[in-house]
Amino acid sequence: MLALSADGTLPKVDYAIFADTGWEPRAVYDHLELLEREIAKPAGIPILRVTSGNIRDDALDPDHRFASMPLYILNKDGRPGMTRRQCTGEYKVKPIKKKIRDLLGYPYPIRVPKGLFVEQWIGISTDEFHRAKDADVKYMRNRHPLIDMGWSRSDCVHYLRSLGLADTPKSSCLGCPFHGNAQWRNIRDHSPSEWADVVAFDAAIRKGNARANASGNKLLGEAFLHRSRVPLDQAPIDHVTAAEWAARQRSLADADQLEQGVVDGCSPWSCRGEVEAVQDDFGLTA
Repeated sequence: MLALSADGTLPKVDYAIFADTGWEPRAVYDHLELLEREIAKPAGIPILRVTSGNIRDDALDPDHRFASMPLYILNKDGRPGMTRRQCTGEYKVKPIKKKIRDLLGYPYPIRVPKGLFVEQWIGISTDEFHRAKDADVKYMRNRHPLIDMGWSRSDCVHYLRSLGLADTPKSSCLGCPFHGNAQWRNIRDHSPSEWADVVAFDAAIRKGNARANASGNKLLGEAFLHRSRVPLDQAPIDHVTAAEWAARQRSLADADQLEQGVVDGCSPWSCRGEVEAVQDDFGLTA
């Protein structure tokens, strides 16, 4: 949408906002800088970076309240489960809303006057039209330009390729539990330092987040980043799933998308991850 606005296909936006969880892959930060340098600045569109902190550091800090990631749980009786997903709201939606209120000139807790609002564009394509929702606050009105244009995910990929941006990476936390095997393999095979980082984090959260452990509320089971519920460096990430095989039989674009994590991941207003039975707390599980 930024590129479409910059080239005049869509009206020029006032701002683009990037919500930084503090734990994105290096490739995402590099790509953001490229977009800012080659597309946003020449078009006069400021990219605003907002954050609620570093999600990795917060999870390992015993003094910090942590909005839980959707970790895979193996209970003591062998039953599988997941911790509640609060990270998208805390680390993406919350800082974006804060910045929007600041731009309007009415930071929290000042009440935004009735009738004053921003039009917020959300990049959901026709493939996921069911995720297009209205804003939950009156000072924001959501619009979905890609759906209005009738663009599918493939249309977006073809457009990015025409701009020389075929290698656009998926924005999601480096250690997001919703990664597919292809994404985990990509980290392991192409970024050893980031792989070591996620393996260390996976081991560190085995009994829950640091604050829960420090308060004596250890997880009554074990937590993992990979859906197999085994340590990440032992997980079967070399197994090619049925979805990956199906993508390989379709177009090259579809296969590329799967490798980049379009299916599994999250965005500020439409986290794509589907969860199983949810546990009520990161530190305690039934």
